[in-house]
Order: sequence, then C-alpha cells, then structure tokens
Amino acid sequence: MLIPLEHVIIFSLILFLIGLYGALSRRNAIGILISIELILNAANINLIAFSRTTALEPEAGQLFAFFIIALAAAAAAVGLAMVLAIYRVRKTIDMNEVNLLKW
Repeated sequence: MLIPLEHVIIFSLILFLIGLYGALSRRNAIGILISIELILNAANINLIAFSRTTALEPEAGQLFAFFIIALAAAAAAVGLAMVLAIYRVRKTIDMNEVNLLKW
C-alpha cells in the first residue's frame, strides 16, 4: 500500500516550514545549521515522492536526493568549522553577538 502523494507533500511542507521558522528565528548557530538540514530533507522527500509517482525513471529522484545529501554534508562540515572558528575568537555562537564583517 502506497502513501498518497498529497500526504507526502503535506508532510514535506510541514518539515520545510519548521526548518524555515527555525532558520529565521534561532540565534544559536548550531540551531540554524540544523534548520537548514531540515529544509534540505524536505526537498529530498519531495524529489523522491515525485520521482516515484510521475517520472519515467524513478531512480532520477533518488540520484538527485543523494547529491543533496552530499551537499548537506559538505555544508554542515563547513558550517561547523566556521562556528568553531567564531567560537574561538568570540567565545559565543550567538548570531546576534557575531559581527565579524562590520567595520
């Protein structure tokens, strides 16, 4: 028994909105990175759901999802390295306190 496409889209939308709210409202850098991961996972769910139901080759959505997972892993590694570098200098990861690009 397959889950209807509408249910998967609604689940993906809810996951995307939670990630968007988290990315816009968080002050903690780690929380922002986790919220971005939620947004990318919502995109992965959409890709796989649409490729399973509408594409001639269902493997195409899975292949794109793997690329997004690799992109998310690279972004998380770079983001965490930046957070560690900022923490060493400022002793905080609160994004309101970080103003490295201001004169």
